[in-house]
Amino acid sequence: MTRIDKASKDVAASPDRAYAALVDPAALAAWLPPAGMSGRFERFDARPGGSYRMVLTYADAAGAPGKSAADADVVEARFVELVPGERVVQEVDFVSDDPAFAGTIVMTWTVAPSAAGATVAISAAGVPAGISPEDHAAGMASSLDNLAAYLAR
Repeated sequence: MTRIDKASKDVAASPDRAYAALVDPAALAAWLPPAGMSGRFERFDARPGGSYRMVLTYADAAGAPGKSAADADVVEARFVELVPGERVVQEVDFVSDDPAFAGTIVMTWTVAPSAAGATVAISAAGVPAGISPEDHAAGMASSLDNLAAYLAR
């Protein structure tokens, strides 16, 4: 059975503005890295069939060993579907020699109108066994909190 991790958050922004933050590299680099990490893109092409490579670096390498290097996680992602104002579907792989992090995660980000402005939801299917459900839930919640703060500016 494929593991699916989910999280969602209401944000004070229109669905179109929330969606824009899902496909803009400067916005993503600002809010996507969970607490204790920073991120940068080595390439970014937001279109169906396009891809990106992001390097996430831990502020404290001793506290959380990386999947790709002692202090970093590197992700290779492909855009599968982009529905403006509604949905972004990506296939994401960690660059790692550790088989516990092997496999493709299908990340589906959805945006829907809500009383607050928009609800942004994440569904991650096929999460590798090396990522505990608790750590993944904390990371997704942190990213969503960062997104809400980014959109509140």
